Formats: sequence, C-alpha cells, structure tokens
Amino acid sequence: MSIFNDTKLAFADKTDSQLKKAYWMFKAIENPSLTSVGVSMLNFVVRNNFPFVDGVVKKTLFEQFCGGETREESMAVVKTLFKHRIGSIFDYSIEGKVDEETFDAFCKEIKDIVRFSVGNPAIPFVVFKPTAFGRIDLYEEVGKGAELTTSQKAEWERVVKRFDDVCKLCYESDKKVMVDAEETWMQGAADQLCEEMMEKYNKEKPIVWNTIQMYRTGRLEYMAEHLERAKEKGYFIGYKIVRGAYMEKERARAAEKGYPDPIQPNKEASDINYNAGIDFMMNHLDRVSAFFGTHNEKSTELIMDKMQAKGLEHDNPHVYFGQLYGMSDNISFYLADKGYNVAKYLPYGPVKDVVPYLTRRAQENTSVAGQTGRELGLIEKELKRRKQA
Repeated sequence: MSIFNDTKLAFADKTDSQLKKAYWMFKAIENPSLTSVGVSMLNFVVRNNFPFVDGVVKKTLFEQFCGGETREESMAVVKTLFKHRIGSIFDYSIEGKVDEETFDAFCKEIKDIVRFSVGNPAIPFVVFKPTAFGRIDLYEEVGKGAELTTSQKAEWERVVKRFDDVCKLCYESDKKVMVDAEETWMQGAADQLCEEMMEKYNKEKPIVWNTIQMYRTGRLEYMAEHLERAKEKGYFIGYKIVRGAYMEKERARAAEKGYPDPIQPNKEASDINYNAGIDFMMNHLDRVSAFFGTHNEKSTELIMDKMQAKGLEHDNPHVYFGQLYGMSDNISFYLADKGYNVAKYLPYGPVKDVVPYLTRRAQENTSVAGQTGRELGLIEKELKRRKQA
C-alpha cells in the first residue's frame, strides 16, 4: 500500500461540496472526447466575450487549479497551504501574447511578485517562463547561433535585460527564482541565459534555478557538462527537474522538419531518465540544489529513500519537492507533514487570460496515464471515509 494514501490529511481543508465538485470535474477531464469538446467550447466563448464565462470558469477549472485573479486574492490559498508547511510559488499564468509591451508588463509583474514575497517563507520561489520575456522565434535564432539583424540584436538585448533585472532583484531580495523550461528548439538560448545569470548571482548560493525536462534526450549529459563549467567558474547550480509537457508537439515538429525525435521513446524511458536525474543531483548536493517537480509516487519515494541513505534531514535546504496546485495533494500534504520542503505551483491571473493555461492543464491531465484516475480514486476514498466517520 502506498504511503501517500492518507486522504484525511490530503483533503483536510476541503469541504464535502468542494470534493464533490472536484470529483465531477476530474470525471469530465478523464474523458478525452469530452475534454476536447469542452476545451473548444471554452476557447470559443472566451474569444467571443460571452458575459457568463468568467463566473462559470471561475467556479470550475479556475477554482481547482488557480489561487485567484490577483496575488492579494491568492493569499487566502497561500495561508491555508502554509498552515500545513506547504509553500506556494506564484505563477502568473498569462499565455499567448508576444509583443514588447506585454513582455515589459510581464517583467514588471514578476518583479512585483518578488517585492510582494520578500521575507515571506510561505512563498519560497518566484517563477517565470522564458517566452514571457521574449519571442520563441528569437530564442530559436539565438540558440542556433544565427546572424541577427540590428533590430533582432536590440530585441535580444531587451530579453537579456529582463532576465537580468529579475535575477538581480531576486539576488538583492534573497529570493530564489526558477526559470521554466519550454520547447526544445528555444531551450538552448534559455539554458545559456540561465547559466549567465547563475554565474553572476549564484556565487554564494543558488538564487537562479533552471528547469530540466527529463523526457528529453541529452539532458543528463547537459547537467554533467554544466556542473563542470560551474565548478570552473565558481558558482552554485539550482535545478528543478520535471518529466515534461510538450511531447506531442515535439514529436510532430521533429517529424515535419526531419530531425531526430528529441523525446524519450516511451514513458518507461522517461521514468528511468528522471530517476537518473535524481541520482545525479543527490550525488552533487555540495554544488547542485534540487527541486523535484513530480506527481509520481515512486519517484517521490526514491528521493526520500536516497535522503535517508545519505543521512539528510527531511528539511535539508538543498532538496525541495513540488506539485501543481489542485493536484497530488496526497503527496504534498504527506511530505509536508513529515517535515520535507514542499511547494505548490500556484497559478493566478484574470480568468479570461488564464484560460489557455487551464485548457492545457485539462488536456495534460487527460493525456497523462493514470493521473486523473488517481485523483478520482483519492477523492472517492475520502468521501467514503467521511460518510462512514
């Protein structure tokens, strides 16, 4: 029996009505056809500004997966989670806008999060996506080493400045900042920027953290090579490792453009690679700090076992666990109850602007084998327990 089956602990702050609503929502997500139709309808009503959409979405998907429309509104969730020793990572989840004005506004929002969270242990990390600060096509050109035009050079300088402004503020505020991973064809430039920021701001400890997607090929090799560079230049590394979220898109693009598939051949290979990433980081904690983003119970237990084998305290400052808000509370609450460092990604933003994130979350839940079924089973178990109590 899994150690993560304590539903009383996992759903301690959820009312019966909240659990029942979550049950029916996951039940709908479990059906790929229903999810596909629902996502199409939701995108349609948002594009056409239907007046009721905010209320409907806010009471369903938004309530399950988001903290609120603003940081201030989201603080109710932050405080509730922190009562259980679970941190929150504000994730400003606006997607799909690609103009300079939006990039500047996004950068300002991230800096505002830093200032908002200074000195608050309930918000241990800040996070942003590289494409929140610049166009994906520009990252691709830079990553390929292409000759940039004068205007592209100026545009890239603005991207670098946004990165540096946020990382510098985090360094001055003693706040860790995580840079999310995205598509493979832009990741080379993002990795290079992260390394540059680490070299500047991680001399004493890891302030800047990069994200490594282990469903990709070649990432273990990248981490090993990066570690040697960090040793030579005298700085610390922070890594969040995740499995990954763009598999179908990556495979389709590789096939279309005729280059080798950058994704592991199957889930088993991804799991093996993820666990190898665990080994790598646990063997280099003198230089590498680790944030394990996972909803996988076996991987979570593996990390716990390795910590025990190394004689590490549960709250070792170099080891964090993380899950998404609205999912895998059985893992998050168990870990926090046992004294491990745990933080939930907590998306926020105006309802209509967050819809792309929410629809992606629904589709990912549908495609991840067993994830939705696990959520449903846990909710069913807890509702049954409460009925019998």
